[in-house]
Amino acid sequence: MGREDRLFLLTGVVSQNGIQLSILAMSDRLLALRLFARVAHKGSFSAAGRELNIPQSTASRTIATLEREIGVALFVRTTRAVTLTDAGLDFLARIEPVLAELDAAEHDARGTGELRGILRIGLATTFAVREVIPRLSDFMSRHPALRIDLMMGDEREDLVAEGVDVALRFGPLSDSTATVRRILAWPRVLVASRAYLDKAGIPLIPTDLTQHAIFLGPASLGGHWSFRKGNTATSFQVEGKLTISASLGAIAAAVEGLGIVMTPLGACRRELERGELVRLLPEWDAGTVELNAVYPSGRAAKPSARAIVDYLIAALHETETAAFSRPSIGQKPRPSAWEAPAR
Repeated sequence: MGREDRLFLLTGVVSQNGIQLSILAMSDRLLALRLFARVAHKGSFSAAGRELNIPQSTASRTIATLEREIGVALFVRTTRAVTLTDAGLDFLARIEPVLAELDAAEHDARGTGELRGILRIGLATTFAVREVIPRLSDFMSRHPALRIDLMMGDEREDLVAEGVDVALRFGPLSDSTATVRRILAWPRVLVASRAYLDKAGIPLIPTDLTQHAIFLGPASLGGHWSFRKGNTATSFQVEGKLTISASLGAIAAAVEGLGIVMTPLGACRRELERGELVRLLPEWDAGTVELNAVYPSGRAAKPSARAIVDYLIAALHETETAAFSRPSIGQKPRPSAWEAPAR
């Protein structure tokens, strides 16, 4: 008997009035449902099978058996892709909250705090590389049975469609139904390279920026900039000849001397500390960029998703306390050698 057959091994066959009643093993059905959810999100039997340590052929036959048991096609299969049918979409929406609740119940029942399974985290590439990955070793050593899938990219994911357990997002949130937990807030800062400033001069007040080369990154607010210093406030529109959609690219452009960019303080911390960039107009408050943990709506957050957020909040706030006196809304970091003078 092959593994794909054992997945749907009959635990009992009862004869009553000539009718055969077949009862599927509960654990096998749960495995099939978990596999179905992963195929739906990965769009591939082989990719889903690898996550669950199941051969591609087994995964394909397991889903085919599940479809026969339910009596409806859940996927449209082509040579290029595997996509959900309308029935599959509805089925996925119904079973994922159940699977999440089962995971939470198992975690609570164990009572050991051990995290298992796969944790899928959606986050921006720059934040992943600079802040999350350097801290993962400690977290993973505490939870050796947990597997983590970092879904890195600068486009915002559809949490439900892509199977994201928690997304770490900067800026305004569009989904008002999602469960959100605030992690921190970084001040928006203006930065430029010393080479650029030697050539173009240092802006001393916000309106001086209109005489400088400005380029726009993902935190540049489309060029509509507002500043406040005490009781003085000013707002104006800047035109950027260059727009860069990724934060990592915007920081690189600033280091190369292309001009001045507005970015979250944490995104350019490394370059500021190395002296590759200089902070401009440090006495002027340009607002903050919030980082939030966003959980998919419609189901309970995974214990592992809650755990990684708790861990990052503690780790990031410890870093901010040491380096910048914990930046938060309306609070400025201590002056340092990488700030240009202001008046």
